Amino acid sequence: MDKKTLPFKRYTVTSALPYANGPLHIGHLAGAYIPADIFVRFLRLNSKDVVYVCGSDEHGAAITIKAKKEGTTPRAIIDQYHAQIKASFEQFGISFDIYHRTSEQIHHELSQEFFLNLYEKGEFVEQVSEQYYDEEFHQFLADRYIVGTCPNCKNEGAYGDQCEKCGTSLNPTDLINPISTLSGKPPVLRETKHWYLPLDKYQPWLEKWLLEGKKDVLKPNVYGQCRSWLKSGLQPRSMTRDLDWGVDVPLEEAKGKKLYVWLDAPIGYISATKQWALDTGGDWEKYWKQQADPAENACLIHFIGKDNIVFHCITFPSILHAHGDYILPENVPANEFLNLEGDKLSTSRNHAVWLHEYLDDFPGKQDELRYVLTSILPETADSEFTWRDFQARVNNELVAIFGNFVNRVLVLSHKYFDGKVMPVKNLLDEDRFALSELGRHAGLIAEAVREFRFREGLAQFMNVARLGNKYLADAEPWKLIKTDEERVGAVLNVGLQIAANLAVMAQPFLPHTAKRMFEMLNFASRDWTSAGNGQLLEAGHQLDAPQLLFEKITDEQVEAQLSRLSKAKESMANASNQVAEAKDNIGFEDFIKVDIRAGKILAAEKVAKTKKLLKLTIDTGVDQRTVVSGIAEFFSPEEIVGRQVSILVNLEPREIKGILSQGMILMAEDTNGRLDFVAPQSEVQPGAVIR
Repeated sequence: MDKKTLPFKRYTVTSALPYANGPLHIGHLAGAYIPADIFVRFLRLNSKDVVYVCGSDEHGAAITIKAKKEGTTPRAIIDQYHAQIKASFEQFGISFDIYHRTSEQIHHELSQEFFLNLYEKGEFVEQVSEQYYDEEFHQFLADRYIVGTCPNCKNEGAYGDQCEKCGTSLNPTDLINPISTLSGKPPVLRETKHWYLPLDKYQPWLEKWLLEGKKDVLKPNVYGQCRSWLKSGLQPRSMTRDLDWGVDVPLEEAKGKKLYVWLDAPIGYISATKQWALDTGGDWEKYWKQQADPAENACLIHFIGKDNIVFHCITFPSILHAHGDYILPENVPANEFLNLEGDKLSTSRNHAVWLHEYLDDFPGKQDELRYVLTSILPETADSEFTWRDFQARVNNELVAIFGNFVNRVLVLSHKYFDGKVMPVKNLLDEDRFALSELGRHAGLIAEAVREFRFREGLAQFMNVARLGNKYLADAEPWKLIKTDEERVGAVLNVGLQIAANLAVMAQPFLPHTAKRMFEMLNFASRDWTSAGNGQLLEAGHQLDAPQLLFEKITDEQVEAQLSRLSKAKESMANASNQVAEAKDNIGFEDFIKVDIRAGKILAAEKVAKTKKLLKLTIDTGVDQRTVVSGIAEFFSPEEIVGRQVSILVNLEPREIKGILSQGMILMAEDTNGRLDFVAPQSEVQPGAVIR
């Protein structure tokens, strides 16, 4: 996209679909929603034809995991959180044209249409493969039902499709020490049939389209990730899953299987646009389909967080390319992660600033949060939100600079001239300079927003407020009023022109504030062509009464928020100290099937390329056998040779990391996850039965 202009006639803008399994937090806002909203508002101010779509992602493992944990249904989960998320967005002021949901029939039908289009073209590779299966829950495990150690960065909390720490795209079988999130136990491999998208087939096209065609377009963090994935070589990715929640695979032979969430979720952008068109009488195809005249194609832009780059730059474009009828993204301005008070945002640990709670605690202060988050957007690197910094930026910048200037110029105009804009007979050099600076700053703001540098655009906007403050401070109209009323009228005229420009320029960044400023200045909102115009308010124009735009954030308010985070941390710590509930009762006939013996460890060694596994040779009294045990984080091989253990000897053997494990030693796990041996207190002969 041309950095100096907005060359397209039409724009399709999307923000990442939030999972409907929990509320929104400030990390979501800083990643995909505030940047997109600023850009969309700027497009509209430039009279561009734009549709801005989003919606709840209501399929995939995250939903069903939440439902299982809460003992409810996926439908109950999505209905609850879709309503909450939608309401939070509306109250905060994100200006979607439609906020849809992927559980709607229109979305299911379009997703199935996409799948059949590729299937009938022979694009999919049908493959029977071994996939992880949870024997306790009797089901195959989708990617997000599996966690383990990332083979790339060694992060122990990586998911089966991606490591969110280093961004590496994964397959479940890539994980070291995989664990089922359902049972908490290692899964087993079983055969199942799925339909794969051959990303390796599209690699030459992707290299040309992405690495060559987007080198000067994509942000460095996005381009770098794409280049890394392509350099590593793409592999086919399954587009179907063995799940009981999601979009049905539209094939008779695939009965019971669902579409992969990263096939159906981005299609949600298109189905949302189709619903918007039905609601408004618009033509959705203009925003998504290839037009006969390429000059009529819309410009597609995805706003996302960095954890979704691979799906929006590689997977979804490959699907669109294989289909053939749709436009491809022009840009994917992904942001990095936002941290909170020195730690990562974490929904599971409740370490977050939740949007719905902020809106309740700070009523009418949507723009204060927009301002602070925009000023620290993680555009090129991770950034951090702290409540003390929030307080400082609101009090020292919004209140003391922006709000102070607007209030002073309006109050003085009412005090000296009954709220009327006075005529200017003679402009001095300082007046001309101030007015000329408006045009320069408007240009700098526009350039920054067009290039997705929203922090810089906001900084330039604040420089206009600083310009107004300095202009008033230098002119000192409160002193001149005694000797030169005409000059004071001219100074306040210039000051009001600056304030009017601030109202116009505030619209993309601080929409609620801009609306209040237009009301105080008593003139209708203007588009971006008015930005930089030093004659927006005519002489004789009547102003409305001034109001304070912002109020200071108090120490008490900050302490309340810090206390909430502290209590959440304490609550999680207390929860982690709780003893696990007892399992369901079993019959005596089940218990007597279990054969537990006293054994002795004869040898121990670490399993190569793992952090948790030890290979043990154990004398069971019956025989000597090998057992692979996940205790390496707590015990070294040297310290446990010769120890007595309790071993389950009639457990069916299983291969772990290429080693046949013949049994399981019994360990006690405390609430902090620490392991210790469960064994006879005095020396007993190996093979002694433990009853």
